[in-house]
Amino acid sequence: MESFLRNLEDSLRKGFIDQSHGRSETYKPRLLVNNMKQNEDVLTSLVEELDSCNSFIFSVAFITESGLATLKSHLLDLKRKGIEGRILTSTFLNFNQPKVFKELMKITNVEVRLTDLEGFHSKGYIFEHDNYFSLIVGSSNLTAQALKVNYEWNVKLTSNEDGEVIHHFKNQFNYIWQGAKPLTDEWIYAYEEVYKPVKFQSATKVIELPTDYNINPLETATSIKPNKMQEAALKQIQAVRDEGSDKGLVISATGTGKTFLSAFDVRRVAPKRMLFVVHREQILRKAMSDFKRIMGGLEKDFGILSGSSKQEEAKYLFTTVQTISKQDTLLQFHPEEFEYILIDEVHKAGAASYLRVINYFKPKFLLGMTATPERTDDFNIYELFDYNIAYEIRLQEALEEDMLCPFHYFGVTDLELNGEIIDDTAILSKLVTEERVEHIIDKLDYYGHSGRKVRGLMFCSRKEEAVKLSFALNQNGLQTVVLTGDNSQDERIYQVNRLENGSLDYIITVDIFNEGIDIPSINQVVMLRQTQSSIIFIQQLGRGLRKHDSKDFVTIIDFIGNYKNNYMIPIALSGDKSHNKDNIRRRATETSYIKGVSTVNFEEIAKKQIFKSINASNLTAMKIFKEAYLELKNRLGRIPYLFDFIINHSIDPVVIAGKFKNYYLFLQKMKEEIPIINQYENSVLNMISLEVLDGKRKNELILLNQLLYNGRVTSQEYTETLQQSNCIMDENTLASVHRIFSLSFFTETDRKKYGNKPIIEINDNKVYTFNAEIREGLQSNVLFRGLFMDVIKSGLERSKKYQTEKRLTRYEKYTRKDACKLLNWKNDESSTMYGYKPKHQTCPIFVTYHKNDEVEASVNYGDELISPEIFKWYTRSKRTLASEEVKKIITAKETGMDLHLFIKKDDDEGSGFYYLGQPLPDKNTVVQDKMLDKNGKEIPVVHMNMILDKPIEHKLYHYIVHEG
Repeated sequence: MESFLRNLEDSLRKGFIDQSHGRSETYKPRLLVNNMKQNEDVLTSLVEELDSCNSFIFSVAFITESGLATLKSHLLDLKRKGIEGRILTSTFLNFNQPKVFKELMKITNVEVRLTDLEGFHSKGYIFEHDNYFSLIVGSSNLTAQALKVNYEWNVKLTSNEDGEVIHHFKNQFNYIWQGAKPLTDEWIYAYEEVYKPVKFQSATKVIELPTDYNINPLETATSIKPNKMQEAALKQIQAVRDEGSDKGLVISATGTGKTFLSAFDVRRVAPKRMLFVVHREQILRKAMSDFKRIMGGLEKDFGILSGSSKQEEAKYLFTTVQTISKQDTLLQFHPEEFEYILIDEVHKAGAASYLRVINYFKPKFLLGMTATPERTDDFNIYELFDYNIAYEIRLQEALEEDMLCPFHYFGVTDLELNGEIIDDTAILSKLVTEERVEHIIDKLDYYGHSGRKVRGLMFCSRKEEAVKLSFALNQNGLQTVVLTGDNSQDERIYQVNRLENGSLDYIITVDIFNEGIDIPSINQVVMLRQTQSSIIFIQQLGRGLRKHDSKDFVTIIDFIGNYKNNYMIPIALSGDKSHNKDNIRRRATETSYIKGVSTVNFEEIAKKQIFKSINASNLTAMKIFKEAYLELKNRLGRIPYLFDFIINHSIDPVVIAGKFKNYYLFLQKMKEEIPIINQYENSVLNMISLEVLDGKRKNELILLNQLLYNGRVTSQEYTETLQQSNCIMDENTLASVHRIFSLSFFTETDRKKYGNKPIIEINDNKVYTFNAEIREGLQSNVLFRGLFMDVIKSGLERSKKYQTEKRLTRYEKYTRKDACKLLNWKNDESSTMYGYKPKHQTCPIFVTYHKNDEVEASVNYGDELISPEIFKWYTRSKRTLASEEVKKIITAKETGMDLHLFIKKDDDEGSGFYYLGQPLPDKNTVVQDKMLDKNGKEIPVVHMNMILDKPIEHKLYHYIVHEG
């Protein structure tokens, strides 16, 4: 308590009196805003407080379903912990719709009351912690727009439980609360009877969900204009034609308006005849309808050629590949009949039917469109279009540009039976038990849907499961049908129409509807199968992302069982294909990559399943590398370099180097026929790939780059470039760089691996040069030079994530060896550093937070993060207050020794530790204590509280302390 009050006083002094005061920042006042560019939003702070509070009260005038959805999984996690809250709201201006009150009733650990106070317009959130309160007060109501997108001002304050401010807020809340009515089903029914939305409501709805096109009965084709992203795409498609190319590929996320885009381009080109090819008949009429809206013209200009319609004379002809690919149908047309041909879902074009059509016709321009160009077979879509990617927009960009319907993704826990979460290998009787069906219905109801009635699409893994589940759900009052590959096209169209007109609640499917189906009104997508691939995951999620007047957002409910492929979920949602386990953990914890009002939420137990999967997965399996490599090679039409992996968001080059030592050896494993490099050149590539490529210190990369292009570099030229790059350039750092390139820093084993001779030499005149063998290799061996340049270029790109003006970047990961290098130690002493080592006026402290069960008692210390700012730390055993190393650490501030704290969650995270900053010991907490060795004998140990220079960001803190 005393420590808390001291930190609170320091924080308040910093916030209100002197911004340069002290180190403590945990409780300082903060302005909360939404800033997409800085990945900041009000919602993050709200969730942080919810996740760590003992109780909460909200006083908010306006609540939307979407706003409530952003908190639902967190409120459910609080319910599991026995934590409750209260929400005070109203019907001011008739903003709050009846349905949002029904959603509030589902959250059973929250009591809701309604005030009839005239002009009730408050926006305040109060959270009770162990001995203090947090307040967020300002302009944000409980709407997704206010919490994630709108320009809002909110202040976050911290108060001791005895503080006057918190008592004012609580007293005011309680005063209104006492006179407010409890929310009940009867009250909601009565409200529905009298509810009339006012104009203010519709105006707000426009703000909540902008639309791409304002459709009105008086519109003309020329009045429909492309949106911003389509304008950019049209320019790029035209640029492909201007360069003399007759083919182009458009990669555009599901729901982003590929058909509209292609219609705009056809309108611009104005071909004499056009052919539009799709793979399913049910898409034809919708595509033709969209073209009519954009193109205008006579009704007879548009026609369909399919099994049931033969309008082959139409100027703009829409056909299925099954019809047009028949030999007798093709021969009805001259090869140059159509000036412009469009192929929809072109990733299927490896099939013989598509190739027959593409090879027969000779249009002036061929446009291919797909959301997923990546294929699991060997066919190269990119080659088919001469590697001309005319335009590309993926999910994250489309959300940012508001081209898609916002979504709220919920990774929910599948049913637990006898202490085990069921998975896809469970026998059918377990997958469709009464308990599991009840569990599914509970989740569907709790997370809900936007709009008046559910229109859901449910994906299962087996036909038998789908059939039994459909029967069970129907027994429970839902209206569902099963559609699989066994059903005819007519049956599919009939059931889709039933879903759209409200006769059905859900279509349950197994192997269809991943793509090529357009049901814009879908407001809930349910995934009851493991994620086998990122492509299929995005295809299924994309079924609900089309905008529609009947919904403001789509709910995605993903039942996460004990699947080995769970690690693919954060990969699919973020688009991060680096196969860097740390990146994937961050994507599961920090979800700011999802833009706009969309959110990604994992129930706590579900998140643990994902972390378990990440830890157990082999992301460096040869199969994974080969697939990623071939995908990139197909895309580029040549052997890719490491830098290509970076700019195409594929495997992290550091992951490749960690597995294969260097890219030359990787290319050999990929069975590429490449020139030979000699053994020493291979050793040099080992060195720069394993020691410099990661970009953690830019200094080495800058020197290598200068030497590569200039041959020789003076010390002055080098330091001038360092200065321009804002790099640290003191004497110790320059000496450290020299030790890296002379190899004197490394162990004997590493020196041997790296060629056992200095990479860079420096003469008496302080001129740097490569050694003679490297100079010769760079001049005579084109491949060696290319691979050498590639490492430098890739390292410089990777270095952008690190702060060049600092030795270590907060929240990035470092090994013990990295610490020795970056703290300018003379040698790599990582093998003898263990938990910490004071040396050269520095002391890195490495902590594995969750110790392995097999760890001996004498090294199983009670290290603990007491708060985001305070770390209780133990020295090695057999240390006392009189031990020299202990005295050095206690007096670090006085002697100017820099302490650096590194923490990893557990040993499953590998050798890297998160850098958390520079702590200082709180001398009031230094205690000599006792612990037991493996024989049960008492031995001395010292522990103390370390105060961090900055509090750990909430999501990382929560991940280290609580999750997994």
